[in-house]
Amino acid sequence: MKTSNSYKQYKAANSILLFIVSIFFGYNLYQEIYHPEKSQLLLCAILVALTSVMIQKYGIKTDEKNKI
Repeated sequence: MKTSNSYKQYKAANSILLFIVSIFFGYNLYQEIYHPEKSQLLLCAILVALTSVMIQKYGIKTDEKNKI
């Protein structure tokens, strides 16, 4: 059974989204520790929650028919 193109697109989009959110979260965590007045940790927490929802919705889905 071939993998559909939409699955590959979601996988690539999820990888890019995780990379961007990880960089943003790491930078804001650094800012919170050393320069709290410049931190946007609330915005970062919202972005992490949104990323979690998107990956759960469009993440890897198993096909129940193929399991034995």
